[in-house]
This record gives sequence, C-alpha cells and structure tokens, in this order.
Amino acid sequence: MNELVVVFWYWWVLALVFLVIEMLVSGFFFLWMAAAGLVTGCLVWVMPSTGLETQALLFSVLSIAAIIAWQFLVKKTVTKSDHPLLNKRGAQYVGRVFDLYEAIENGQGKIKVDDSIWKVHGDDCDITTKVKIIAVHGTVFDVQRVE
Repeated sequence: MNELVVVFWYWWVLALVFLVIEMLVSGFFFLWMAAAGLVTGCLVWVMPSTGLETQALLFSVLSIAAIIAWQFLVKKTVTKSDHPLLNKRGAQYVGRVFDLYEAIENGQGKIKVDDSIWKVHGDDCDITTKVKIIAVHGTVFDVQRVE
C-alpha cells in the first residue's frame, strides 16, 4: 500500500491557510495554530523522515501549548483604561439625577438624558419627581426617587 508522505511545505501551506482565517475572523486563535504549522513544517524540513503520526502529534501539542500560553499571557496583562465607561453608554449615567420625561406608572416610565429618551423602572411617581439612576440593565435604567 502507498503511505501518505507529508512534505514540509504542506505544513507551511496549512500555516498560511490559518493566517488567512485569522485575518477573516480575528481573535488570535488561528494565529497560534499557524505558528504551530510553521514550526512543524520547519522540523519536518530538518528531519524529513518524521512519520505522519509524529507530525500530527507535534502540531497538536504546539497548537494547544501556544493557545494556552497566549490565554495565560492575556489574562496577566489586562490594560487599565483611563475611560473605562467609554463603550458603556448607560453605565456613564449611574448616580446622576434627572427629571422624569414620562411619569412612572406600574413601575415603568421614561427620562430624557441629553438628546435621548430612556426607559426606566422604579417606584410609581409623577412627572415632577426627580430620580437617581442606580443601575442599568441593557437599555433600561433602574431609578429611585430623590427627596
């Protein structure tokens, strides 16, 4: 029977395919698999008599090790932002006091914040009441009456 012979450049082509996938989906997952394919290809180039099972095992171990090492490194180096609420628009308003735009009836009402109108949940109160935002759930604020 004919045995499948894997030449070193097959691994390099696989690494290139993983790089293209990485460019399309992002997330640094396929990048490390591409690196493992490149290293495996280099080792097969140096030692061409390496069996297919050994090559596949080497590629698998290198891929898993690289992905785990990257995840460990990312968790260790969390970047602190000087604007932590930049992309959390609703969270920027927690603690602020606003006038009601629509009275809270049956636990639901509305407030006007800058140029937007937001839904609110809280105790029933009339339109003249000032409310303080205490929490955000998606696009709905939880509010409490300010005395």
